[in-house]
Amino acid sequence: MLHALMDGRALTASELAQAAGITPQTASGHLSKLAAGGLLTVEKQGRHRYHRLASAAVARMLEGIMQVAAAQASRRRPIVTGPRDTALRAARTCYDHLAGHLGVALADSLVANKQIELTADAGIVTARGITLFDKLGIDYAARKPGSRARMLCRPCLDWSERRPHLAGALGAALCAHCFDAGWIRRNDGTRAVSVTTKGRGAFRNLFGIEAV
Repeated sequence: MLHALMDGRALTASELAQAAGITPQTASGHLSKLAAGGLLTVEKQGRHRYHRLASAAVARMLEGIMQVAAAQASRRRPIVTGPRDTALRAARTCYDHLAGHLGVALADSLVANKQIELTADAGIVTARGITLFDKLGIDYAARKPGSRARMLCRPCLDWSERRPHLAGALGAALCAHCFDAGWIRRNDGTRAVSVTTKGRGAFRNLFGIEAV
């Protein structure tokens, strides 16, 4: 159920039960414990209660658990790192930022063009980066009212690529822009996203990426 919430959406107990293959009653019991443990937040709207991950930190923890699980499994049998689904490997959301081959390619492009600088656990936006994001109208410094301060720019080790994609406030803003601009669209029932024809042109022209 936590994995189903990794795309940043809010889902009902029934939807999460279906994702986990368990009864709604069983799901409700687990969801109550997850909320009590600070992993989930619950929002009530009308007759429905919607569950979402409590924070980006929870998403990072889950991504780390998946990496450890994959490493442990590799000691028992040869496996392909990350998801087996080709679409998930190509492009997906990691909570509120882009992951997979597309996410890593975007991070590589921004670093190569000296628009961001990344260290092992942090990053900065350079003057070139500010120019690019201002041109695109991406307000990466904006925060929702009442939200906690968030690191502006940081690497997030990609589950399938095993190289960093871009997270933090900038990663979230860039992902939101890609959706709003019609460069990518969600695939129903999965974290995978598809690149549109418009998006292929934008990624090629702006970042030098041949996205599929």
